Amino acid sequence: MSDSSKPPHYALVSYLRGPIGKFIEQLRAELDPEQAHLAAHVTVLPPRLLKGSETDALHSLASLAMHFKRFQVTFGDVDSFAPASPTVFIRASHSAGRFRDMHEAFNRGPLSTEEPWPYVPHLTIVKTEDFAAAAQALDIARQHWATFRGNRFARIEELTFVREAEANRWIDVHTIRLRSE
Repeated sequence: MSDSSKPPHYALVSYLRGPIGKFIEQLRAELDPEQAHLAAHVTVLPPRLLKGSETDALHSLASLAMHFKRFQVTFGDVDSFAPASPTVFIRASHSAGRFRDMHEAFNRGPLSTEEPWPYVPHLTIVKTEDFAAAAQALDIARQHWATFRGNRFARIEELTFVREAEANRWIDVHTIRLRSE
């Protein structure tokens, strides 16, 4: 964020560190080198301003996270949010409902906000400047995904609360482990 007088946005994500995470990060670097620093993740709560303090939000997250077990998510097709947004992503298929449940549970109290779009569990590949670039990125991403030979699933074991430091730069504030099976 360039204006330090504005309050920061916060989000809740689950980082993907295995083969699928590496695949996404390499593909993102190819499609838009300026976004290469972003770690592969599934967003549980999209960026938002807090209704309360960071400490209030952390207490809420810790209390609510106790209700969620670790799980495995499978990723399906490459898609785009066009015409709403020039974002290319891989849709969470199996266990997407678990992300929806977490989104609903955590979107309250100090973390509550009116979402501008319906929540869709996904793994963002790239957000482009315009829809023509998104269409080109979508074609390239589909080609790469079709040849990806790694596992198309990931274990979701923890969530990370992040704070915006500046545009497209995020700082990890706190990581919360989900319950064991």
